[in-house]
Amino acid sequence: MWARLRELWRYRELIRNLVERDLKVRYKNSVLGIAWSWLNPFLMMIVLTVVFTVMAGSSRQPAYHVFVLIGILTWNFFSGSVVGATGSIVNNAHLIKKVYFSRAVLPVSVVLSNMVNFLIALPVFFVLAWLSGVPLSGRIELTLLLPVVILVQVLFTIGVGMVLSTVNVFYRDTQIIMEVIMLAWFFLTPIVYPIETVPETATILGMTIDLRRLVFILNPMASIVASYRDVLYWGRTIGADFFLRTAVTSIAILVVGYGVFDRYSRRFAEEV
Repeated sequence: MWARLRELWRYRELIRNLVERDLKVRYKNSVLGIAWSWLNPFLMMIVLTVVFTVMAGSSRQPAYHVFVLIGILTWNFFSGSVVGATGSIVNNAHLIKKVYFSRAVLPVSVVLSNMVNFLIALPVFFVLAWLSGVPLSGRIELTLLLPVVILVQVLFTIGVGMVLSTVNVFYRDTQIIMEVIMLAWFFLTPIVYPIETVPETATILGMTIDLRRLVFILNPMASIVASYRDVLYWGRTIGADFFLRTAVTSIAILVVGYGVFDRYSRRFAEEV
């Protein structure tokens, strides 16, 4: 694996070029251009805020629009990366059949381009928080933890993307199925609602389970979103044990994902 990682590092210039290409294609012939990085999450925030505070009238979360915006930004980063990485090998079949390069470059570049898009959109949160009267004192120092949270999300997303991009080469239905799964995953992740609304315990088949804890164990994105909110919304330090478990899980998924990808990458040219 170390040899493969060194090989991937040698292709870092190609990764940079692919990231630039993806960003240029995303906003090509668009009137608003890069402003869509801000407008997309902002418009979604407005819709969800109206639904959950006006129409449903169920959320008493302070500055709910700020609360939900950081969840939307985090989720857009993840979902855009996963969907893009899933089709990255098949969509670049013309390259794979013509020249040799580390195939891992393709899903990695998709994740990194979405990370850049996330970083471009992130200032919207700070501006909105300031305009909404959310106190930023104490959060400025905590933002030093932000790169660590982003790194953990990148590792987790690359691992998931590598598994799905491999599966999609052999089973093209994967990309279609993932659209449904991502929608369900969105609602199973505490993005539009605080985790406190999830019951602490639940009885299933006569067994009492710690439901709230299970959400974090089975869904790393729930932990990642919670970490972003700790730093950017609540203004508190991330729990060391809590975040360490998430980081270990993300690294494990990355190792497994890269192992699966590397094992089958030799057959990509035949299958695409």
